[in-house]
Amino acid sequence: MQDHRRLGRELELFHSDPLVGAGLPLWLPRGAAARRAVEDYLLDLERRHGYQHVYSPPLAKAEMYYRSGHLPHYADDMFPPMALGGEDEQDQIVLRPSLCPHHAAVFAARGRSYRELPLRIGEIGGQYRAERSGVLGGLSRVRAISLNDGHVFCAEDQVEAEVIAALELMRVAHRALGFAPSSWRLSLRGDGPKYVDDPRMWQRATDVLRRALEAVGVDYVDGPGEAAFYGPKIDIQLLDHAGRESTLATVQVDYYMPARFDLSYVDADGARRRPVMVHRSAAGSMERLFAHLIEVHDGAFPAWFAPVQLEVLAVGDADARGFARSARAIGLRIEESYSGSLAARIRDASLRRVPFVAVIGASELAAGTVSLRCRGGAVDAMPVDAALARLESECRPPKQAGPLGPSVSV
Repeated sequence: MQDHRRLGRELELFHSDPLVGAGLPLWLPRGAAARRAVEDYLLDLERRHGYQHVYSPPLAKAEMYYRSGHLPHYADDMFPPMALGGEDEQDQIVLRPSLCPHHAAVFAARGRSYRELPLRIGEIGGQYRAERSGVLGGLSRVRAISLNDGHVFCAEDQVEAEVIAALELMRVAHRALGFAPSSWRLSLRGDGPKYVDDPRMWQRATDVLRRALEAVGVDYVDGPGEAAFYGPKIDIQLLDHAGRESTLATVQVDYYMPARFDLSYVDADGARRRPVMVHRSAAGSMERLFAHLIEVHDGAFPAWFAPVQLEVLAVGDADARGFARSARAIGLRIEESYSGSLAARIRDASLRRVPFVAVIGASELAAGTVSLRCRGGAVDAMPVDAALARLESECRPPKQAGPLGPSVSV
């Protein structure tokens, strides 16, 4: 496993510019292409599992974050509020440290019935953390975060099933992306004023998460002092190239924010009930996810999210543009090369971890074939239509799972 920062530079995936600032990486075209493919996969996976997607602004009034508890409990990790020309706190705007208050506002946009529950809301949205310079590093620790986030609003008797369903969603996504967690942690409340003071609430949420972990049958450790300020969470841990552990995916049970935002739904008996909020991030932030994917795959991503899926190399005066157009027409991400030594161009494609290389010379044009080289595999000469069909099949994202069931094998 190699350091993602070095590979990211070599493969032109992302860049850090001192004029932009530390912890604010620029996604270059190849890195952006890979990220977009993964984001599309995650959004499609969530849609199939009942999520509705929203867009929400990365800013909000400071008042929202007093109500959510972030400013009282989490202010040290937030950027300072920005004044909008008045001295009143009502006129201050905050760069959000999390998406959950915005999703609570989505739930509150209109009256809700028990028939709508569980209501699953998802978004890949920006959030911002005032990380100290000394802890920043590549994509693994940044100040501008693009989070694969989701919130499930449900009745009390639906909470455990929704936690298990979130764990299943994570299992499907992680398997498709080609990695497995290094460990699981039940992150619990510690001592001190950082945490909301409501022991009964903490115990209810902890009990649900512990039952869910036992239901899926994974080994886990308790992590006192690792909880969010408003509740316990299941953390899915990863190891980087240096053996350092970090959290990628999480599931949290939250009784606090629904009360703070006065969320409610109408039950079957006509009474107003308080929903429970399940926070979950199936793949974490795109930044930390790709730091891990770059290292796990040594930059050689699976074909479905490789930045360049096919390199088309013309030999001599052969015109390979027709094949390149056909490859683009079926949705492949391709690059073309028409000059230089064929051996050097093949070596360059290999160093950039391109999954497929198509070589087309005069003999291939005359025969209506293409010489298709697979990364780490053999060279096959095949008809153009057969080559395109194979590429389309092998570069397609993994088949999505069906509806989530009540149990999961992890």
